[in-house]
Amino acid sequence: MKLRQMTEADLPEVMAIERAMFPLDAWSEGMMRGELADQPRTRHYVVAVADGRIVAYAGLACAADQADVQTIAVLREHQGTGVGGAMLTELLAEARRRGAREIFLEVRADNAQARGVYQHFGFEEIGIRRRYYDDGTDAIMMRRKLDG
Repeated sequence: MKLRQMTEADLPEVMAIERAMFPLDAWSEGMMRGELADQPRTRHYVVAVADGRIVAYAGLACAADQADVQTIAVLREHQGTGVGGAMLTELLAEARRRGAREIFLEVRADNAQARGVYQHFGFEEIGIRRRYYDDGTDAIMMRRKLDG
């Protein structure tokens, strides 16, 4: 598996993963294009490529000393293989490179697997956004302080 920066040419594969992994609240292609348009100024998006195809992607927003994990998606057949952890490690490293002192994210309250990964990486639950997702599911807000 190899990580590399996401480009607009990746959008067909990325959007297929987005719709498969987030059927109830998938981002539109226009939203994703907007994120990529801010790269590298305030955004950092990566894809994971295995066997010649994209199997995961992730994105970071960073401004001043604060960063936010925008998204992480890993195809089901590649979950539990370390791909998501590698992508999160890259986002944390990029946030540090950009001078962020802390990083935030929201995760579905019903996604215990993702919450466990984030906790393993040192994220702490700091609040709840009620009915955050389109289907009414709450979001758990999480934060991790970044050391130099």
